Amino acid sequence: MDELQCPACGETEELVGTTKNDLIEVTCQLCDQKWERDPNAVPGCDRCGGSDMEGAIKAIVEKSRGSQLSIVATQVVYLCKVCDEKVLASYRVGRSPLMPDQLPTD
Repeated sequence: MDELQCPACGETEELVGTTKNDLIEVTCQLCDQKWERDPNAVPGCDRCGGSDMEGAIKAIVEKSRGSQLSIVATQVVYLCKVCDEKVLASYRVGRSPLMPDQLPTD
């Protein structure tokens, strides 16, 4: 899933959200831009433009000792049922978290 960013200035860190009905009102602390977002909305595919998406769990990993990697957190990502067909098929079989596209090297 894409990182949340201010539509006016592109800021990704200095954002504050408050609940307003079933939506979240987000305020950028840098430029004071405000907008609403639906936390339950499923994003569309940025490659094919399709809307047939499926949620999957992706691992966030860090090196713990030597070359050993540890899962330190997970996040929900949405995969396109057309563009990511093979990845989704594999995920559905084991339901193990997907590994990140790049692994830490340090």
